[in-house]
Amino acid sequence: MRVGLISDLHLDINRIPIEDAVKIQADYLLQQQVDLYLIAGDITNYFDQSLAFVKQLQQALAPRQVRFIAGNHDMLHDRSYAALEAPGDLTYLHNQFIDLPGTDWRVIGNNGWYDYQFADNLTGRDFLTWKRAFWVDATIKQPMTDPERMDRVLDQTRHQLDAAKAADKRVFFMTHFAPVRDYIRYTDDDRFWNMANALMGSPRLGALLESYGVEHVLFGHLHQHHGPLVKGNTEYLNQALGYHKRRVNEWQQSDFATEWVQRLRVIELK
Repeated sequence: MRVGLISDLHLDINRIPIEDAVKIQADYLLQQQVDLYLIAGDITNYFDQSLAFVKQLQQALAPRQVRFIAGNHDMLHDRSYAALEAPGDLTYLHNQFIDLPGTDWRVIGNNGWYDYQFADNLTGRDFLTWKRAFWVDATIKQPMTDPERMDRVLDQTRHQLDAAKAADKRVFFMTHFAPVRDYIRYTDDDRFWNMANALMGSPRLGALLESYGVEHVLFGHLHQHHGPLVKGNTEYLNQALGYHKRRVNEWQQSDFATEWVQRLRVIELK
């Protein structure tokens, strides 16, 4: 099985028409004989728009498969917490899994969240108040605190990993938020990003995945274009595309198609 990996397309922020993005990606993925395309969240700022894109891409690639999870940007406007947690379209892999035919691999998806632990170098800070004042996630409503939401993510993940272990499956895990501290940027003079680290993810997720021997983890959220990281038996892959704007340009190429091909990673799961 050839599996394509990407995250953080941000099609609307990057002003890429959905129809153009579908054609560019479908043509290349077919050329590369990719069997499964995984998108680890932040496709657009509207869940319905992200889903529409994925469904169009799935139609263009059939019988090959496309699966996605929601990043924080996909959650901003048109999906309640309950709706995000509910099973929906076949392409939406949050708290779901897909077994890869002809292999012993299982791909598990979970949107993920954060619990402020990546900002444990700061003491006495009110991260929730800061989030509501300065962070895009302020518009996302939820019936629990951020650490409690992360607790639920860990419970869901543990349940899925137990089921995979019982079925004797090797695991590829897809989430949106950072699962390990190694990718977090700490500075002495940039207070904004030191505070923002609270909202980047949770080291508890990586510890859980490693304890189960998960072999590959795809995530996004961080746009620094990190390379692969191996910890024990677990390989972490951040394939975020990021922003191409006048004030914030994180691309290395000048056009979407070339940048996407450069950020796309294709691996073989046998």
